[in-house]
Amino acid sequence: MQSIVTYPDGIHAIDSGYGERPHVAAIHLIIDQGRAAVIDTASNASVPRILGALAGLGVAPEAVDWVVLTHIHLDHAGGAGSLMCALPNARLVVHPRGVRHMIDPARLWDGAAAVYGAEQTFRLYGRLAPVEAGRIVPATEGLELPLGQRRLRVLDTPGHARHHITLWDPVARACFTGDVFGVSYRDLDVDGRAFIYPTTTPSQFDPHAMHQSIDRLLALEPDAMYLTHYSRVTEVERLAADLHRLVDTQVAVAQAARGDGVARHVEILAGLEQIVREETARQQWALDEDRALELMRLDLELNAQGLGVWLDSLKMEEVEVA
Repeated sequence: MQSIVTYPDGIHAIDSGYGERPHVAAIHLIIDQGRAAVIDTASNASVPRILGALAGLGVAPEAVDWVVLTHIHLDHAGGAGSLMCALPNARLVVHPRGVRHMIDPARLWDGAAAVYGAEQTFRLYGRLAPVEAGRIVPATEGLELPLGQRRLRVLDTPGHARHHITLWDPVARACFTGDVFGVSYRDLDVDGRAFIYPTTTPSQFDPHAMHQSIDRLLALEPDAMYLTHYSRVTEVERLAADLHRLVDTQVAVAQAARGDGVARHVEILAGLEQIVREETARQQWALDEDRALELMRLDLELNAQGLGVWLDSLKMEEVEVA
């Protein structure tokens, strides 16, 4: 049975079942006066969990008005096409850069296969279903989505990816942040105190844009952030300060790495592992150093890849300027 957590203001989190352990990726529902919005979809395998949660909460598929993707990485958007088939009145809201990939997801699947390998990508995501162009709403800056008595607002928040948005809920005074406000695994919590770690995955990590997006969200003075990995966190100012510090620390590790290719990647990865060791001691996480490293293993690998792509993009810019 899927895990569903109910928060104030009509917000619910569904454990998507993504990955090999609980609480890896959350799918959020906002329900207002019987109408619903789904925030991120995880993979095709998560669609029955979403429909089951809606049924359990007394919301018919016809009452879902919006499916909102914070960005089109497949752990957030892989199930979007299949879910839209089951929600006859819903419209899909996605960054303008992501629209064409929802209409024809072939390149999206190929991009994931380049990172994970074709076999692993198929195991995680299966075949991606396209979405009819007429059902897609480009998530432009400031777009407002009516839902019951509230109006959700789209914010353009690059840094993790250029096609990344955040959804601001003025009723809950909360942001649905996808990955731009980092990841916060409940396994690390100490007496309800959450911790945060930035995600610099391939292929569009931009540290300057990420710092700007974090500050933009902080300026809203939110009471909570709803992260896809994993769900609700408070003490937003403390977490934002840690995010800024850790973005800069990871960037410094990447800039100090020598060479290129595999040798550089291994050096960056080793540096990121050392950051986790230091954070384990600094923050007194609930997990010891070895278990924290195991928990973060995939994140660190992807972060190292993303930092490498970012370094290469800087070299390309230098060549173009020259």
